Amino acid sequence: MSQSEFQFIEPERPKRRRWIRYLLLAIAAIVTVAMVTLGGGVVYVSTQLRAAGIEVFSTDGETFDLPTAEEINGPINLLLIGSDTREGQGSTAYGPVGAELADVIILLHINEERSNAVAMSFPRDLMIAVPECPNPEGGAPYPAKEFAQINATMNYGGPACTLLAVQSLTGIEIPYLAMIDFKGVIAMSEAVGGVDVCVAEPIDDDYTQLYLDAGEHTLIGEEALAFLRTRHGVGDGSDLSRISNQQVFLTSLVRKLKDEGALTNPFTMFRLGTAALNNMTLSRSLTDLGVIYGMAREVNDVDLEKITFLKLPVYDLEGDFAGRVGVSTERATLLFDKLANDEPLVLAEPNIGPGAVVAEDSQPAQVESEEGLEPTEGSVSESEDILPEWVQGTNASVKSCSS
Repeated sequence: MSQSEFQFIEPERPKRRRWIRYLLLAIAAIVTVAMVTLGGGVVYVSTQLRAAGIEVFSTDGETFDLPTAEEINGPINLLLIGSDTREGQGSTAYGPVGAELADVIILLHINEERSNAVAMSFPRDLMIAVPECPNPEGGAPYPAKEFAQINATMNYGGPACTLLAVQSLTGIEIPYLAMIDFKGVIAMSEAVGGVDVCVAEPIDDDYTQLYLDAGEHTLIGEEALAFLRTRHGVGDGSDLSRISNQQVFLTSLVRKLKDEGALTNPFTMFRLGTAALNNMTLSRSLTDLGVIYGMAREVNDVDLEKITFLKLPVYDLEGDFAGRVGVSTERATLLFDKLANDEPLVLAEPNIGPGAVVAEDSQPAQVESEEGLEPTEGSVSESEDILPEWVQGTNASVKSCSS
């Protein structure tokens, strides 16, 4: 190579290095801005959460505080409430403004081994004994009631009263509470990009203004809310049918969140949290982003086949309480005891009940091995303590259709 050629080529090398340095600096700047922006958002959300948290109590009157790391790693019990309040919802489509009631009540239990999670639904027209409840406005507590509808506990003493009533009924300590309203459901469905549901028979419900043809639908916004609220459009029109229909939506939502890794992605969790922040009420024990993210990770560790959705065993009441239901004490106690003892609740096969059917193309989740497809490690085996056949419910691996 000649001297002239050498002098021509040499300057190109430092230019290339400078270009690489500029690129790396630009990437670093973008990441820094993103982290600062997210960090500021995290501070804002954390502040809002702490300010909005409400006090909740155990049946012995003790308040539930933020959990320790040891408590998060142990069994987790959380009560999810769907409020039907119309206040501030900005739509006449939900019906006239009335008493604030607990439209949806679900007890979520995650066992310590993370081998099983259970979501047990309580019908809103369930008649129960209600314990004495603290007055959320201060002053004298609300007296106990011998027999009242469970959804009215919200109007009686707020969500903390509903939590006390469920703890009293089940004998299970439930330190965490999350309540979401109509706008929160809409925001959450939009944040996840909609939820795919299967409809076996057309839904034509003037009450919720939900009209769906048979087939596959992606529900988002007010249509997702209407699907969760519809009762007259599915099954026999009862709240038990509505619960089956809700499980169609919720199992699909769980599959989507796990498939997309949303429960372990802090950016996704942050987006979901901010979407629902202004439309949710949380117990003070749940007003820390680290706690919420930690719990989401714990749910993500459970296999789909072991995420069980159940209905509380009930029977129809008669006379003055016709149209309402009571607790099937012996059957319900079996389930409550298993939850209290942190034992797995697993169904041998889905027993969905009125309001939904198993989709024809539903198959158990499988993984690829060297020898071909075989059941996942979490699949139900004959040696496990399977729930009795009378238990109604399904699991998150089973695709079901509204019916």
